[in-house]
Amino acid sequence: MSNQKICQSCGMPLKRDKNGPAKEKDGSPSEKYCSYCYKNGEFTSPNFTVKDMQDKNAEEMKKKHFPKFMINMYNKKLPELERWSETASEPQQ
Repeated sequence: MSNQKICQSCGMPLKRDKNGPAKEKDGSPSEKYCSYCYKNGEFTSPNFTVKDMQDKNAEEMKKKHFPKFMINMYNKKLPELERWSETASEPQQ
């Protein structure tokens, strides 16, 4: 994606997180994840696969009228994010 800090689950720029920052279990701010993906040190959708996240992102981006080519480029990079990089198809804990 880019050099700006992004959520390592969904790819959203962390500076756009209106509810953020996400919190760790000890209440400290997460430096890796947005508040939509991560709360109290846990993923909000722990059984999501990278494909589930790509589908969710595509739906949200369509609502905001992103062109299809941008959605495809964005989703192509998603498996490279930290949450998904170990395995692109297994659910993450």
